[in-house]
Amino acid sequence: MRRRRPTQRALLAVVVVALAIGGAAIVLIPTGDGGGGGARVTAAAGQPKIAPARPAAEGPVPVVAPPGISIAGPNAVNVHLNTKPAAALLFDVDTGRVLWRLHPLRVRPIASLTKMMTALLTVERLPSDATSLIKKEAVRYTGSMLGVLPRGRRVSIQTLLYGVLLPSANDAAVALADRMAGTDRDFARLMNERARQLGLSCTHYVSSYGLQAGNRSCAADLAALARVLMRKPRVASIARHRRANVPFRYLKGKHLQLYSTNPLMRLGYRGTIGLKTGFTDPAGHCFVGIVRRGGHTLGVVLLKSVDTGGQAIKLLDAGFRALKAG
Repeated sequence: MRRRRPTQRALLAVVVVALAIGGAAIVLIPTGDGGGGGARVTAAAGQPKIAPARPAAEGPVPVVAPPGISIAGPNAVNVHLNTKPAAALLFDVDTGRVLWRLHPLRVRPIASLTKMMTALLTVERLPSDATSLIKKEAVRYTGSMLGVLPRGRRVSIQTLLYGVLLPSANDAAVALADRMAGTDRDFARLMNERARQLGLSCTHYVSSYGLQAGNRSCAADLAALARVLMRKPRVASIARHRRANVPFRYLKGKHLQLYSTNPLMRLGYRGTIGLKTGFTDPAGHCFVGIVRRGGHTLGVVLLKSVDTGGQAIKLLDAGFRALKAG
């Protein structure tokens, strides 16, 4: 006779009883799957499954504001968003001063905002004239892709970096991860190590590209990461483009036309110079936008927003008005 497996409810009851006896407490946090940015969508079979990672908020490191980002005190500007995002932040990129915040330390899945760390490690570890051998792992992912990476050939690191930052290409991110760490899983360890060095206590990564909900962060950490990233000239020079024509010798025209997913650029918002979008069902629409005007550079972080472009503009307009008046 086949033995019946205990139900989830029964197992939970046993755990609760055991913990009650020992005087302990537990928190159960649901996990899910996700996906990244928005360019060409292609189907791929046999995509490897990665176990959901334990969010940083559950670990021994307390969730606190990262260095250079102060979330204490009242908002410096008054902004009302009709449908609030899950979390948001308006900040001065040069000083780290926070002008407005909403749940700044709430840990959330971040979709392709994951690629901000991929870009940072790329410019810190690889010279612009380096190349990456395209392995099979880089050409079998779904979601946003360049879709033209030639397996077994070498592609410029700079071209792959354009692919990561503008159309949010998953295959480009994996190709960069392969180049730096051998596998995407090993590269995630480098990402987490760099996050700890930067004091990003909300942040944890399980991949270079963001399809999994195990890639998590908070608005405060993403603001701090954006400040570091925009100080890298190679990143800043790419992120300011609405579109770019990059060398790619494997196409007939020898160039690859890439378009940014940045909603502020698509809306023609003056002064936009970056930075990154992301979307999955668990994460919702996410955005980190950077704008420079009149000697000031402001950044906005939106997590699970119903209107990233509109809400970013509302926050940024209020921020620039306050700086001009002050």
